[in-house]
Amino acid sequence: MGFDINVSLGVNGSSEEEMLERRTFSIFSILMLTFLVILIVATFLWNLLVLLTIFRVKTFHRVPHNLVASMAVSDVMVAALVMPLSLVNELSGRRWRLGRLLCELWISFDVLCCTASIWNVTAIALDRYWSITRHLEYTLKTRKHISSIMIALTWVLSAVISLSPLFGWGEAYTADDENCQVSQEPSYTIFSTFGAFYLPLSVVLFVYWKIYKAAKFSIGSRRRNAVMPMPGVVQVKEAPLEPQMVFTVRHATITFQTDGETWREQKERKAAVMVGILIGVFVLCWIPFFITELISPLCSCNIPAVWKSIFLWLGYSNSFFNPLIYTAFNKNYNNAFKNLFSKQR
Repeated sequence: MGFDINVSLGVNGSSEEEMLERRTFSIFSILMLTFLVILIVATFLWNLLVLLTIFRVKTFHRVPHNLVASMAVSDVMVAALVMPLSLVNELSGRRWRLGRLLCELWISFDVLCCTASIWNVTAIALDRYWSITRHLEYTLKTRKHISSIMIALTWVLSAVISLSPLFGWGEAYTADDENCQVSQEPSYTIFSTFGAFYLPLSVVLFVYWKIYKAAKFSIGSRRRNAVMPMPGVVQVKEAPLEPQMVFTVRHATITFQTDGETWREQKERKAAVMVGILIGVFVLCWIPFFITELISPLCSCNIPAVWKSIFLWLGYSNSFFNPLIYTAFNKNYNNAFKNLFSKQR
């Protein structure tokens, strides 16, 4: 009898612990689900608002706003076509139960939209770099031409990377394991990760280094343009045969620069800060995912599924931060948002 009681108490104790763990896990799951849904909706609406503003305001129908529009299109597609199905996959315990066709479409859109978003950030950084360092020859006409080429190359390269597995370069769907993920073929992994992340990462880091050097040179040259005050007394005399006339000038100061920053210097500094934050957030959001994405197939490392999910959604969150960062440093967007909402009221 005593043994039965002990056993029953042990069973009851363990069941109570399991119930507590399940309750804690369910609360955590609900909170995470709520957070991810809010992230999806906010990403979609924020990028849609940017697109609507560019479409409605005529002054935005030019560069560099076409680059921002391209970035917003890719980020809207991430929120509308990629993140919801990724959430369904997470809720199913990372088991894909929607069939091969939908799996291949989801993976293709995932790689296409995320790669395009990354390359659009790179294009904006390049545009800012050329506008700061070559503002005389980088005219509006040249800027429009180059930005159109960059947008076309962005989407063509993204399409090539995303559609390659559909033509036999690896497999996205495994029916036995109900697994749907980007092709783990080592050669494709190297091609896709370098084309989608490591190459644009190298470009943006080089660009920001050049912008930083240009800004530093601008500040240094501005300081050299000023002649320091001349201490003591300066005497200016006429020719020796003429009656002597002496002029005394105390603490003379000659400067070729007005006090404070010029309009161009303020614009360059603001552009440098914006590009720096945009690049910094881009690196922080995507680098954990792409490191694991490159290492995992090559070394056959078993990375826990929970970390894969965290890194993936951290990368998706970059589509939320992109328009937030860009518009925060642009007064024209803030005014356009206010006018847009005031007209709707």
